[in-house]
Amino acid sequence: MVPARIGRGSLGLVLLLLAAGCSSQTGACGLPKPASPIPSSTSQNPAPGGATAPQPTGTAIAVLGDSITAGLGLMTDQAFPARLQELFVAEGYNEVEILNGGLSGDTTAGGVRRVEQLLESNVRILVVALGGNDALRGLSATETHDNLAKIIDVAIAKRVGVVLVGMEAPANLGIEYRTAFHDAYVQLAQQYRGTIAFIPFLLEGVAGNPALNQVDGIHPNEQGARTIAALLYPELRRRVDELPSPGGQE
Repeated sequence: MVPARIGRGSLGLVLLLLAAGCSSQTGACGLPKPASPIPSSTSQNPAPGGATAPQPTGTAIAVLGDSITAGLGLMTDQAFPARLQELFVAEGYNEVEILNGGLSGDTTAGGVRRVEQLLESNVRILVVALGGNDALRGLSATETHDNLAKIIDVAIAKRVGVVLVGMEAPANLGIEYRTAFHDAYVQLAQQYRGTIAFIPFLLEGVAGNPALNQVDGIHPNEQGARTIAALLYPELRRRVDELPSPGGQE
């Protein structure tokens, strides 16, 4: 996988825009840094003698996102996907594996290119947490909607459950754009009603709260990542509970 990168020349402006627009309705961008998968007890590892270990047989949940998902500025085990893993294990869901598909700087267009690779054979639920970088790069709300729809369609075709997580555009981009951007997610939730789950805002309770963000005012700190995990966990646990057992009839 080749990490997406953005230039650093406009970084100061990006941070200024987001800091000025920080509120409960403000999105966040990703900065260019390759993401690393979260290690877990069920991850594939080389077996002794160079042989390949068997594929995991549990329930994998893949999170397709940007730097918020990747955990920019945090240790790998502090990012919100790792915190989700902890919540599942704490309640005895030892067969559940969370795969961190976060890539710093990624957009929904990048997600379209990456989703096929992320959906391994044992992935049964896909969390789509992209869009913040679309706003900062000037993609239209229509482009964001259409790219997210493509990602959802790929997952549905592979019989993978989808949890779409919304994002909000920075206030500095204007009310017209912010409304269109917000509505793109709402339209998808309506378009796929009964097929996907929808969580309106990834950074609910985190955006604009200095106690839950790093010094850049954009990326969640360790406690902010815990807050995001707590927001997502109930819906993901419900989806896991509703899954048929592996190899069972749909």
